[in-house]
Amino acid sequence: MIAESFAVTDPVKPEAARVISYLHLMNITSIIVTADNWAAETAIAKEVGIDKVSAETHPLGKADRIKELQMKGMAVAMVGDGINDSPPLVAADIGMAIGAVTDVAIEAADIVLMKSNLEDVVIAIDLSRKTMSRI
Repeated sequence: MIAESFAVTDPVKPEAARVISYLHLMNITSIIVTADNWAAETAIAKEVGIDKVSAETHPLGKADRIKELQMKGMAVAMVGDGINDSPPLVAADIGMAIGAVTDVAIEAADIVLMKSNLEDVVIAIDLSRKTMSRI
């Protein structure tokens, strides 16, 4: 008997591993919180350099996960692009909608990054840090 399995995922953005590396250099921990399955997301996390994964999590569960992190004293930024990301975008200290996002995600987010380039997340964080240091 041969056991077979496969997982279908969205393609990983080519810049994802580089962006996660930059975030680590900025002392920012990256966590995947997704509705997708564990096998697919664990593989993606390993590929891009993320250590923590919460998979098979519904939208309100994503928001609850953010609240748990906040209760531990963490400031949380959420990056998302769809309707299912709206509750966690609202729950986060900073919600970032990225790319060709839904109207609901745009309304829920604090920042809307117009391109689908993850490097814009690093630029937004760096810009906000520099702005706050000037103020």
